Amino acid sequence: MREQFPFAVARVTRRWRKMLDERLKDLGVTQARWSTMVYLQQGGEGLTQRELANLMAIENPTLVRLLDSLEQQGLIERRPCPNDRRARRLYLTDAGRAFMDDLSARAAKLREEMLDGIGDQEVACALKVFQKIMENAEKQK
Repeated sequence: MREQFPFAVARVTRRWRKMLDERLKDLGVTQARWSTMVYLQQGGEGLTQRELANLMAIENPTLVRLLDSLEQQGLIERRPCPNDRRARRLYLTDAGRAFMDDLSARAAKLREEMLDGIGDQEVACALKVFQKIMENAEKQK
């Protein structure tokens, strides 16, 4: 059973992302773009590009391309950092906030469908297991 665990987690993750992608297709964003928006919202507006790249665990040049496309779509804006002329702080535009409201509503609906018949205690137990796995992974660094 333990041998199946990582594959089951991967299958669920892929399926969940695929279903969310399908539900967001009409918004004109890729998974990389919408996940960038989610990280920006969760991390707090006003993050620098470097801070957001660290939060997302991706390289800065990769993030710059994503931010360029999101900025062209009018979903984010870069503002100068008052303390560092070289840095830019990232903010959602009004259109970006409306996009995130729509994304959040669609994601919540999918989450409820995917977790149908699974109790809060079961979800809490799964989260506890994933937290422990992440703690173990951090020890391996």
